[in-house]
Amino acid sequence: MIQQQTLDFLSDLVDNNNREWFMDNKVRYDQARQNVIDFTTELIKLMHKVDPALSPELDAKKCVMRIYRDVRFSKNKTPYKNNFGISLPTTGTKLGGAEYYFQIQPGGKSFIAGGYWMPDAAHLKAIRQEIDYNGHDLTNVIDDAAFVKLFGDFRAQDKLKTLPRDYTADHEHIELLKLKSFIALHHIKDKDILSAKAAENVAALCSKICPLNVFLRNAIL
Repeated sequence: MIQQQTLDFLSDLVDNNNREWFMDNKVRYDQARQNVIDFTTELIKLMHKVDPALSPELDAKKCVMRIYRDVRFSKNKTPYKNNFGISLPTTGTKLGGAEYYFQIQPGGKSFIAGGYWMPDAAHLKAIRQEIDYNGHDLTNVIDDAAFVKLFGDFRAQDKLKTLPRDYTADHEHIELLKLKSFIALHHIKDKDILSAKAAENVAALCSKICPLNVFLRNAIL
């Protein structure tokens, strides 16, 4: 389970996002990161049962993302992220593609997400083709009442302002074809993050995302 000390470290980091403070609190960071790694180990076992495409052999340490920010091309020069990110790929061990993502961030900002964020050109073309051919398979997933209650309107994501190449405005699924990403996201309260059943609850949420990931994987295989 995620410990209160882990959230406390992240909260304090927001107010002290500098190298000097971080190095003075390196022990706290190491403890928080290990807590997240242990949680991830438990989550991987549960997630393989939810989605067999997610390998039970995933290395939890590699699934926990670096806390160090790449500030080279950012106006925000703070050196550290104010969250722990857990990325769980479903195509081997390489990150990217259709996957599950869990972000731990205090203040009610934690969330579970799944799908495919900003596919490259080849994958985006393949996903649009799959929507063109089998769009009803996707709408059966995203328009299900339980899915909408958890993740909202799937079509209300970043999308093209113009029509995608090779598709017309009267296409039955044009709003899906215009999407740039294919993500389902659900925010999680701090008290639920700290629950002894947090990993089970996250896996249960991912079970609702799984059919979306299956559709996306089938599109790009």
